[in-house]
Amino acid sequence: MPLFVTEDEVARLLTMAEALEAVEEAIRRHGQGGAVNCPRARVRVPQGILHVMAAGLPRAGVLGFKAYTAFGGTVRFHVHLYSAEDGHLLALMEADRLGQIRTGAASGVATKYLARPDASVVGIFGTGRQARSQLQAVCAVRNVREIRAYGRDAARRAAFCREMEAALRVPIRPAPEPRGAVEGADIVITITTAKAPVFDGRWLHPGTHVNAAGSNFAQKQEIDDATVAAAQLIVVDSKEQAQIECGDLISPISRGLLSWDQVHELGEVVAGKIPGRQRPGDITLFESRGLALEDVAVAGVVYRKAVREKVGRELPL
Repeated sequence: MPLFVTEDEVARLLTMAEALEAVEEAIRRHGQGGAVNCPRARVRVPQGILHVMAAGLPRAGVLGFKAYTAFGGTVRFHVHLYSAEDGHLLALMEADRLGQIRTGAASGVATKYLARPDASVVGIFGTGRQARSQLQAVCAVRNVREIRAYGRDAARRAAFCREMEAALRVPIRPAPEPRGAVEGADIVITITTAKAPVFDGRWLHPGTHVNAAGSNFAQKQEIDDATVAAAQLIVVDSKEQAQIECGDLISPISRGLLSWDQVHELGEVVAGKIPGRQRPGDITLFESRGLALEDVAVAGVVYRKAVREKVGRELPL
């Protein structure tokens, strides 16, 4: 019988190290043509939105979909995981924490392949729950010695810095203004709900890697044209999905500042089809929209651990 796994159980079972490994392998398979990912579809009704995204990882033996609703400021996430061998339902799991961890892991994989090996100073925009997993992942793949965090609410960003400094054991200081999070940073992360760019791309130093992970609507731009223009390499998790909902790129491309031919997929880099960072002074940009492939990959990890550790509740289905 399929398992039902709760948020608390997912958080207990899934580590960032496991998520990084699973997401990297899934992205590699995608780059090799051995995985299937369907872009997010949205069903809108007057009161809210249903989001659905599906993927399959035959080599991992799983396929499935994540569905989540956003109504009145409340978002509810669930993953349905199926066997890729015979199609039977393996698990239904709550997936808020799962999504946070896999989003961080995707940025971690991009950072592993695109950031300078000696990158050690991180600037982050956003102090919410997603920002925590972004820092956990980046700190797992680089020897980070300093983090600067900017958020519009001064009290919230100070509390975030205290919490994450204790969790990561890395000095984290609040940046009083956006420029302070960017100047001198080797890695810049944006994970906000902003509809307009959160920093000026002219502040970026040569050699910076940018993870833009907050916006997944065509009408939103979290980074500006200057950042896009400065990047020697622009990578997305899925070009098909980016063409639908990556406002950071859709807008400059629509105005002739860039073409989709200049945009590459992370799977191509991880699979060795194209080089990642080529020169220490290059600015690199990863646009993360969040793939169902990543959800299915980490859901597979959670399911296997749940079975092994006898976690979850069997459903009479």
